[in-house]
Amino acid sequence: MSTSRRLSLSPMKLILAACALSALPGFSAGSKVLAAGAKDPKADRLWRAKCASCHGEDGKAGTEQGKKMAIRDMTSAAWQKEFSDAQIEQAIQNGLKRNKDGKAQEMEAFKDKVRPDQLPLLVAYVRALAQ
Repeated sequence: MSTSRRLSLSPMKLILAACALSALPGFSAGSKVLAAGAKDPKADRLWRAKCASCHGEDGKAGTEQGKKMAIRDMTSAAWQKEFSDAQIEQAIQNGLKRNKDGKAQEMEAFKDKVRPDQLPLLVAYVRALAQ
């Protein structure tokens, strides 16, 4: 007698599993399992709804707003290395307001628009932009 159980994993557990798999010897890095969040439909919808208008769908900030505020390219290795996950979460929650290279950079706070359980999805999405 066999019974089958449906395995239910949260998006974060799937992302962690994908990262663990990619670390295994012989695993093809080219397959980009879940691209650490980029393929998660919830993360993608969230990115497009809240972030892409300034940061661009690809994270390179090639949008009108991105150019106007001189937003940096999130896909670059230098940007990815400079910002920790905690700093990314903080910027999403509290926004940014600063002058950089003579240009005003302002990002609204999303603490009332992005739920706490969505923050790790966005961070993983941002990290996946570099792949």
